[in-house]
Amino acid sequence: MGRTVLIVGGGGREHALAIGLIGSPSVDLVHVAPGNAGTASIATNHKVSAGDVIGQVNLAKALNADLVIVGPEAPLVDGLADKLRADGIPCFGPHATGAMLEGSKTFAKETMLKLGVPTAEVARLDIESNIDDTLEKFGSPWVVKRDVLAGGKGVVVTADLDEARKFITQSIDSDGFVLLEQFLPGEEASMLVMMDESGFVPLPCSQDHKRVGEGDTGLNTGGMGAYAPAPVVTESIRNRAIREIVEPMHKYLSSQDVPYRGCLYVGLMIDSNGAPSVVEFNVRFGDPETQVTIPLISSDLCDLFLAVAEGRLAENTPTFHDAFAMTVVLAAEGYPGPPIKGVEITGDFTQYTGLEGRAFIHHAGTTFQDGKLISSGGRVLAATGISGTLLKARNLAYQKLSEVHLEGSHFRQDIGYRAL
Repeated sequence: MGRTVLIVGGGGREHALAIGLIGSPSVDLVHVAPGNAGTASIATNHKVSAGDVIGQVNLAKALNADLVIVGPEAPLVDGLADKLRADGIPCFGPHATGAMLEGSKTFAKETMLKLGVPTAEVARLDIESNIDDTLEKFGSPWVVKRDVLAGGKGVVVTADLDEARKFITQSIDSDGFVLLEQFLPGEEASMLVMMDESGFVPLPCSQDHKRVGEGDTGLNTGGMGAYAPAPVVTESIRNRAIREIVEPMHKYLSSQDVPYRGCLYVGLMIDSNGAPSVVEFNVRFGDPETQVTIPLISSDLCDLFLAVAEGRLAENTPTFHDAFAMTVVLAAEGYPGPPIKGVEITGDFTQYTGLEGRAFIHHAGTTFQDGKLISSGGRVLAATGISGTLLKARNLAYQKLSEVHLEGSHFRQDIGYRAL
């Protein structure tokens, strides 16, 4: 009898996890709560919101789940992993204290500074602070971060003094204080690290595209596309990031009374000399980074996640495909502002498999209504291509995306341009 797995969440990340787990030889049943139209077609959805901690624990018990994988950060900050483990249910995702690395940018900064992890200089601004003096000291462009979970939208990077000052004032009014960071020039990359007290395993590094417009212009989004492995993270840069960032973080997190078990997402900035610094930590898989990372894991995915959840990652060394993956996000009209929802989506959603590789659709903001596939979010779906070269993966992803239609939607046509 195979394992029963519950995935918490309902976006593209959770659909990617579900696809990966359905393919695991050790898995019998996959459940997703709340899920989306994509997960409904391959797993069993449950109408329990990701933020309903008690509801998720009760669902895991009712399903006799052998493993729970938590997608989004908010339930982790609210202690979902703690409650599951207290009931003897293995959970992939850190306890509430560990989750504060994403839940509080102040906590993350203090931890990095204590451990000597390279990161940007920071100032805490409140009602008593001299905002103009601090802005002048830091210089343009300014990086302003709210110290709250804001779904990836609590950061403003701007060279406009008035915009920076306005966001600082609004954030102090709503939150009591805000952080102003030194701007780090360079190229961003994402390193997802599987981690427990027994060891850590970095997954293939990826690069995502946060800005809505071509050439990384326009407003910030949750991510308009990604690719992996990212050539910008050379072997020497990867080794340096492990030595200067991952190893001290692992030593610290594994020495706590309750060790960290889950994914530590390291948002890197790589300068012109190849020196990596931390832009941010997340305490879960990224979205859309998951869509290009999970398909590259060739070993049993459930074995890997369960090993982390039970604190025995050192016993499980994953293997990877020698391939590239690219995903391109299709966003609803209006995104990243308020998206227009409830629009029918049509097209060919079958997986393509051929000599060049394979391509398929990851659902995110989708649902079924009266038998029709309907948009229900800002980032609606993504087309993902897997192939032996990044260019072939790109071509497969865009070809697959061309087979789907959503009125008023938009996507970037230059995903992967930095590498290509």
